[in-house]
Amino acid sequence: MSELSIKLRIGNREYPMRIRAEDEERIRLAGRILNKKAQTYKEKFGIDDQQDLLAMVAFDCQNEKMKNDEGKNDGDVSTFEKIKSLNQLISKKL
Repeated sequence: MSELSIKLRIGNREYPMRIRAEDEERIRLAGRILNKKAQTYKEKFGIDDQQDLLAMVAFDCQNEKMKNDEGKNDGDVSTFEKIKSLNQLISKKL
């Protein structure tokens, strides 16, 4: 497992970090997505303050994550119910 030293620019700051080589593409993509969202908020709402922009991006990202996690929980319940039903069928046959 090799490590890389990279600098990631988010907003108007550069962040040095050490990452696993296999994570580089995902981490750089995450940085580009954050910057693009910040640029979108800047253009849409006329916000120039970097802290405000990054706070809005963080809120947006957390909201998206929570929305995605809700769908996963529904799948877990559905899968659990199917397994329970199959166990009942197997128990009846035994």
